[in-house]
Amino acid sequence: MPGGPITVQDLAGVFAVPPLPRRSDGRRSLNFDAAECVARHIEAGGITRYLYGGNAFLYHVTLDEYEALLDWLAGFRDPRWPIPSVGPSFGRAIDQAHLLKRYAFRAAMVLPCNDPRDARGMEAGLREIADAAGVPLILYLKSEDAFGSDKEAGLDAVGRLVDEEVAVAIKYAVVLDAPRRDPYLEGLLRRVDRRRVISGMGERPAIVHIRDFGLPGLTTGSGCIAPRLCTALFSSANGKDWAGADQLRSTFMPLEDVRDAWGPARVLHHATELAGIAPTGAIPPYVSPLATKQLQALAPIARELRERDA
Repeated sequence: MPGGPITVQDLAGVFAVPPLPRRSDGRRSLNFDAAECVARHIEAGGITRYLYGGNAFLYHVTLDEYEALLDWLAGFRDPRWPIPSVGPSFGRAIDQAHLLKRYAFRAAMVLPCNDPRDARGMEAGLREIADAAGVPLILYLKSEDAFGSDKEAGLDAVGRLVDEEVAVAIKYAVVLDAPRRDPYLEGLLRRVDRRRVISGMGERPAIVHIRDFGLPGLTTGSGCIAPRLCTALFSSANGKDWAGADQLRSTFMPLEDVRDAWGPARVLHHATELAGIAPTGAIPPYVSPLATKQLQALAPIARELRERDA
């Protein structure tokens, strides 16, 4: 896998956020053969950045499973760039950081925490996690209270972490009905170089984030099924072909609508198998699988998106 410090050029692109297949056995054991099928499909479509986090259900992974995942990701060869996640709790992140230190990953993303927190406490904890892991962090801002109820103090803390290279990037994923008006993002960009902030919630807001806020890249779940289309969408947006980008974006909306309605991670998990990419198997607790009628409704949407990607 590629090495060296993460530059702003490294962040200008598409980051796949793949599912992590499991077997349908009693232990719901990880299925790395199937995971490699998913990774090859993504790479064949031109995406080489792999961010394993929420879509892989890492919120609920055991430490033994996490170590096995790190072993697998450490075997990725150029041009693949694997990024594991840690957390979401501080204690879990520290335990995972000690495992991460054995490897040569360039960064780790910190999953968002919903437990009691404030800006000073978050900043202190993230510094400890980065030190224990021996790698810089990617911060995942999923809500305006990600660093506690004092938004300005939280944004100040984020700015310090980036300035001091404790964090090298931010996955920005605050959902708004009208993303063109986003005072919180504007506040973030007053503190952090926009070249280090990635649009972090798929194709739906990506064009607005790239065009109106100058963000350099995007994360994608649905692009794990249609990586060529997602690569083309990014290329169109990067070339300021907004009409072309918007047309490509529209191809993702049927699946994105279902993901928003029924749960992004579990829909992607099932859609990957229904599209014929790889068997994804069981979904681990605390998330339940889709019902039979839901799977029947999802199947043609997933298959059509993959067919359009061919």
